Amino acid sequence: MDSWVITIDGPAGSGKSTIARMLAARLGAVCLDTGAMYRAVTAAAMDKGVNLEDGEALLKVLETTRFQFEPDGHVLRVLADGKDYTQQIRRPEVTENVRFIAGQPALRSRLVQMQRDFASRFPKVVAEGRDQGTVVFPDARWKFFLEADPLERARRRQKDLAECGIKVDLEELKAQIESRDASDRNRPVGPLATAPDAIVIDTTLISPEQTVEAMVQRMGKGSNGRD
Repeated sequence: MDSWVITIDGPAGSGKSTIARMLAARLGAVCLDTGAMYRAVTAAAMDKGVNLEDGEALLKVLETTRFQFEPDGHVLRVLADGKDYTQQIRRPEVTENVRFIAGQPALRSRLVQMQRDFASRFPKVVAEGRDQGTVVFPDARWKFFLEADPLERARRRQKDLAECGIKVDLEELKAQIESRDASDRNRPVGPLATAPDAIVIDTTLISPEQTVEAMVQRMGKGSNGRD
């Protein structure tokens, strides 16, 4: 795999998206938001009225819908059959239903290939998700795993939604995050896990800027043990 792929994994709200965008900008790389891909399939399936527990129906949505993922500044623009889903995929109901896509082996296999195809288009990529360092890019030059306290992650999610005009109760968000954590860690395919050679950073008490600086310093020191 391309040695210029850098992976950032971690649970929801650990800061992956923000930090990946900042690190990519710092390194002159493209940011791959893999969660946007899962969300796009979820949103498209919901729009089509598909039963989200029907794996074959979900696979058909993926196979018959033309998905496009294009870097647009700091945002990954998402289109499905020409419709812009970039904002829609961030809605709470889409977030709640992503688990149906993430838990389907056939869909994950297709999406993993889509992620690798995306990365192959660019010389430098920062890929963030939940299985980037363990499954999608196991030979990535650098791997990071971000952690954070569930309540802090809920606060961050609440702030992000508020900026989009969406109000959600903090405790409700915390419960959703903890449920998503359990689902992500226990699913049979591509579970959320820390790669053995990943650098773990707890972001609970540090800013995104401090996190990125810590990453750059560790990369400069070659501290993940890879040549």
